[in-house]
Amino acid sequence: MSKLLLRGRVLTFVDEPKSIDDQSAYNYFEDGAVLVENGKVVDVGEYAALISVADPQTEVVDHRPHLILPGLIDTHLHFPQTQAIASYGAQLLEWLNTYIFVEEQKFSSTAHADFIAERFMDELLRNGTTTAAAYCSIHLESVDAYFTAAEKRNMLMIGGKVMMDRNAPDALRDTPQSGYDDTKALIAKWHGRGRAHYAISPRFAITSTPEQMDMSRALVREHPECYVQTHLSENKDEIAFATSLYPSAKDYTDIYASYGLLGSKTLLGHCIFLSDREISALAETKSVAVFCPTSNLFLGSGLFDHGRFRDLGARTSVATDVGGGTSFSMLETMSEAYKVLHVQGQRLSPFASYYMMTLGNARALGLEDRIGSLHAGADADITVLDSRAKPAMELRMRTATTLAEELFILQTMGDDRSAAEVYVAGKPMKSGLDKPAATSTRTRSMPELQTA
Repeated sequence: MSKLLLRGRVLTFVDEPKSIDDQSAYNYFEDGAVLVENGKVVDVGEYAALISVADPQTEVVDHRPHLILPGLIDTHLHFPQTQAIASYGAQLLEWLNTYIFVEEQKFSSTAHADFIAERFMDELLRNGTTTAAAYCSIHLESVDAYFTAAEKRNMLMIGGKVMMDRNAPDALRDTPQSGYDDTKALIAKWHGRGRAHYAISPRFAITSTPEQMDMSRALVREHPECYVQTHLSENKDEIAFATSLYPSAKDYTDIYASYGLLGSKTLLGHCIFLSDREISALAETKSVAVFCPTSNLFLGSGLFDHGRFRDLGARTSVATDVGGGTSFSMLETMSEAYKVLHVQGQRLSPFASYYMMTLGNARALGLEDRIGSLHAGADADITVLDSRAKPAMELRMRTATTLAEELFILQTMGDDRSAAEVYVAGKPMKSGLDKPAATSTRTRSMPELQTA
């Protein structure tokens, strides 16, 4: 495969920024480039240095004046809820029963699951997201559709069949044994195939009996290579219901702890109303609390206290939580995250936001060697962002004088139009969904670009 050199303003993080002035946390090249070969990043640096030693047959794509970043990462969303976004007027438990459980029953149809999986992956890419951790439905067909669509695009994706054996419609219930057997079969079929990663997925304590939680524990012990994903403390009524079903537990978090479901590969959606004891339990087990700002606001759930997790040493990530979340855009998600924290007296800097969407989420997944940053040997999952994608953004950008200002404008005003191009393992993907950005110039060889 020929080499590809992407030219533009390159931004990639090496650590979590301690402040808005912490320039040691990232590498930024004003006229930079990323050299890609066989789906991997070969080198990153100044364009002049890379072009001077590049193979004469290297294909150059000039994305100036856009920003080139690692592909964005989403750590919690629901693929079967794609058509349930913007379902009006309910909080969590009513919303599940009124809209979501009705929607998820459609995924017994292979044709429907295939159709939504294709659209789901396209929406991720349209918004600059190249990796996500998602829940499928109870149906094996949904998992096959999900991973097949991801494999077709060569996307690194995490997912798994939801397990539910109570407090759900009959059509959405499995049994402890069938949930175990189905999950075992799906792990054997998909985990480690191409770029697929499996997540053992008991939906939450309310929809799993103790017997199913025991089966989940067995799966985790037998497959430590897999992720675990579930929900924790999203809504006060949910907490009361869950703890009533497990009266011997100290609290909601202790339900999962008592079944051995906490650990460094465990993703716990929401975590809004945790006590210090519960956050400390997450810190001790290295479990990840997933901040879902748009969903928490839309469903009226509550405000995630990011600062308390940081102070108690717990790991966190950030996610859209489609379809409780109202957008596939990680930019729009971080805009809401800024507001959620701001109203609590916490300030989220633009650099911290972009760290969270890229290297921060990659670290939460334990995949920072492969995704989340642009470094030699990383998978070439890359997003190109246009801070002038809308007329209002272009107008606002006329007054921007710093990179921090530009990033904040993108975060606050940006959406899917701001993703000018998206590369998965070095292959351009968004140009197949939308027209290529007019400001990007593709040339076939180095000499043409040098003489342009």
